[in-house]
Amino acid sequence: MRIKVNGEYFDFEKPINILELIEFFGVKLRPVGLAVAINEDIVPKSKYQETFVKDGDCVEIIELVGGG
Repeated sequence: MRIKVNGEYFDFEKPINILELIEFFGVKLRPVGLAVAINEDIVPKSKYQETFVKDGDCVEIIELVGGG
């Protein structure tokens, strides 16, 4: 399965859900400051475990970072 994540292509041998994808990329799951979109549709955090990406999907993982 080939998917595009944040502009780069990655191959996975088995289906992967959003939660597993976040862990694969080392992104820390937190209550605020994180958003995931599949094919430009935002996925609610409550659906991360049950939402699987499919071959050809385009995923964006967005982390908000504060600074000053």
